[in-house]
Amino acid sequence: MIDQIRPADVADWFARNPNAAPVVLDVREPWELQTASVVPKGFTLATIPMNEIPARVSELRADQRIACLCHHGGRSQRVAAFLAQSGFAEVANIAGGIDAWAGLDPSIPRY
Repeated sequence: MIDQIRPADVADWFARNPNAAPVVLDVREPWELQTASVVPKGFTLATIPMNEIPARVSELRADQRIACLCHHGGRSQRVAAFLAQSGFAEVANIAGGIDAWAGLDPSIPRY
């Protein structure tokens, strides 16, 4: 089962394993990233569109703790499931996506 975490709980989820490199994997399209994006604070931001994940999965490492992000949480849930099936042990879905994150950070525009 994939962990479902709210944007407010991302830092706590990463802190559960301080030995794993924290990564937010944004799987939205480039135009969406230009519209709204998170600022990395205590994590690395990786951006790979969902449809490119299978071909680019080698860019991710097993020693990373990966929280997947999209617009509302649907695409990121599918990517998190794919990563878990591909052997990544520490994967979560950011429930509500960038839209929910914008509710915490007014500098992030909603679209």
